[in-house]
Amino acid sequence: MFSKKFSFFAFIILLSNFAFAQHPEWSLRTNIYEVNVRQFSQEGTFAAFQQALPRLKDMGVEILWFMPITPIGIKERKMSPDDLGSYYAVKDYKDVNPEFGTLNDFKKLVDRAHAMGFKVITDWVANHSAPDNHWVDAHPAFYTKDNNGKFVSPYDWTDVYQLDYNNMELRDSMIDAMQFWIRETNIDGFRCDVAEPVPASFWKDCITKLRKMKSIFMLAEGNTAWLHEAGFDATYNWNAMNYTKDLYTGKINATAFMDSLNNNAKQYPTDAMRLNFTTNHDENSWNGTEFEKYGDAYKMFAVFTMTYHQSIPLIYNGQEIPNKKRLKFFVKDPIEWTGLEMEDFYKRLLFMRNNNAAMGLEANFKKLHTNVDGSVLSYVRTAQKGKVVVMLNLTASPQTVTIQDDALNGRAVDLFSGNSLILKSGQKQQFDLAPWGFTVLDYGQQHGNF
Repeated sequence: MFSKKFSFFAFIILLSNFAFAQHPEWSLRTNIYEVNVRQFSQEGTFAAFQQALPRLKDMGVEILWFMPITPIGIKERKMSPDDLGSYYAVKDYKDVNPEFGTLNDFKKLVDRAHAMGFKVITDWVANHSAPDNHWVDAHPAFYTKDNNGKFVSPYDWTDVYQLDYNNMELRDSMIDAMQFWIRETNIDGFRCDVAEPVPASFWKDCITKLRKMKSIFMLAEGNTAWLHEAGFDATYNWNAMNYTKDLYTGKINATAFMDSLNNNAKQYPTDAMRLNFTTNHDENSWNGTEFEKYGDAYKMFAVFTMTYHQSIPLIYNGQEIPNKKRLKFFVKDPIEWTGLEMEDFYKRLLFMRNNNAAMGLEANFKKLHTNVDGSVLSYVRTAQKGKVVVMLNLTASPQTVTIQDDALNGRAVDLFSGNSLILKSGQKQQFDLAPWGFTVLDYGQQHGNF
């Protein structure tokens, strides 16, 4: 009888572990820092960016995501005097944009990043290429044509041509190009641009073959559940970001916000990683900075992206300043690195994520009941060796929050004040939250280094 029970529970544990088996072990509570090489420094090169690695390591960054580093097409550019083109108009899938340096420069950067403990992923544009990509002349059948036999541009992106995944040779060529970067530079995965229009059958075949080379991390720019079934580790949580904007602008209230989050989560597998963010290169350049979107609530929503269930948080380069300007997309517009006022804020959150098992994908998540559930979102994340309690004021009014739940029991450190708290079971606990304020309780961690 004992052996049967043991076998049953062993099976349950094995099944649970299998759910997360596809993900690289190092990714289960990771974070991503998006690098816009062109705008990161005055030089706009790999070598110049490499100087920032020690600071980013100290801040707690784990994955470096480089926006496309491949050569940019010239044909069909707007060609204003200072136009450098879109990173996403790929002229050659197996070369480096000379604006940033050489292939050897990038290899040196990856090697240095790996030596310091970072993982590196690059942006991959599988949906379309530049009109002067050599495939256009050598393999015109790789591309979609209209009824008149003319190449087709997706959406209104007139500087690129749409690729046709009905062509099997294209599929093989695209996989070969991705394999090139893993083989030649030893990167750890890809962020795949406009992933949803590319067929699931391609992604399944592609990711399977890439994972035979290395345990890679795959992030899809898309927010549909089938991308996880196709092999992606993580997808964009565009829905959650839209809910945060709607909440701040008053289109929805706090209750509707929380209901929307719950309904959205039900659409995805239990092991799905969701990329949460307050900004990225698209949001910043085209829709506005986090300050334009969120005003005084920008920190609270950043805490949400860092701590919510299944979250992989994204930091876009410059948020640690904080950068308050829209970075231009097609021209040189360097980040103005004047102070790092937000670096400590992100460092505390990343320290907790890196050191508390409750921030892992496999951790348990539970919403906590408060006296002001219509205004405050509170939750606890727990793992065998960690616990984190979060309270978020989703309103522009101060809130006095009372919680009575044994989940709060224990010794905790207030992440941002550094104060130690001893909370006891059965007692009501009271917390004061400023407008758009937050409290994060980190159980069992020491924060003397702050």
